[in-house]
Amino acid sequence: MTTATAPTAQEASPTLARRRQFQLLTLVGPSTIYLLLFFIIPLLIVLVYSFLKRGVYGQLIWELNLQNYVRVFDPLYLNILWRSLIIALGNTLLCLLFSYPFAYYLARMESVRTRNLLLVFVMIPFWTNFLIRTYAWRVILGNDGPINSILLAVGLIKGMLPLLFTPFAVMVGLLYGYMPFMVLPLYAAIDRIDFSLVEAAQDLYASGWQAFRKVVFPLSMPGVIAGSILVFIPSLGAFVTPDLLGGAKTVMIGNLIQSQFLTARDWPFGSSF
Repeated sequence: MTTATAPTAQEASPTLARRRQFQLLTLVGPSTIYLLLFFIIPLLIVLVYSFLKRGVYGQLIWELNLQNYVRVFDPLYLNILWRSLIIALGNTLLCLLFSYPFAYYLARMESVRTRNLLLVFVMIPFWTNFLIRTYAWRVILGNDGPINSILLAVGLIKGMLPLLFTPFAVMVGLLYGYMPFMVLPLYAAIDRIDFSLVEAAQDLYASGWQAFRKVVFPLSMPGVIAGSILVFIPSLGAFVTPDLLGGAKTVMIGNLIQSQFLTARDWPFGSSF
């Protein structure tokens, strides 16, 4: 008569290790394949295109060169790049300035129902197409729009204010479009703060401003950083908002890339940005 013995630790450990490796591949594999196919490989293709030449009829000529990167440093394109950086940074700072108080108010709100309702209001713009929302701002900022009409009716201005097709219009459109991307990370970060630390700081005779500056704001920095990244990067590459609200006077780097790919058919030069 034989008795079954349990597997030893040395026999079980390889099986357990293989099982963990399989679980890890199951969890990480799909996202890795997705990023590889739809992010890394397209970026590599664009990088290769940036070293090629454009043919007479817009075709790609497979001759490696640095001519496209030399053209990037032309004063005309550097001016567009500089303008894009300023607008993107300005929009990021404005989003942070307007979003932080609102996110703080949401996090400190006692009524869960009201808080959830306000969060729904923050996300309502996502229910509408971005292009339609931008067109709505064209109506609002236009010469016959409600802003000029109200200012004329109350007698604050005597003529139409040129609001549309200006850097101001672009900033308004970007602020409206990307402010929710700042509010949500800030709210998530502030909501996790232990506000008993603020009470402890006030017990040590810290003023409200000192408690905010030395306790609340440093603890909310993960939300500030995440929100700034989520706002700055798409603002830098925006092309719909500058095109519809800024016109030819506020060309940004996204508009330049779009024109090189779709109008000039100079894919190598467009890829160099």
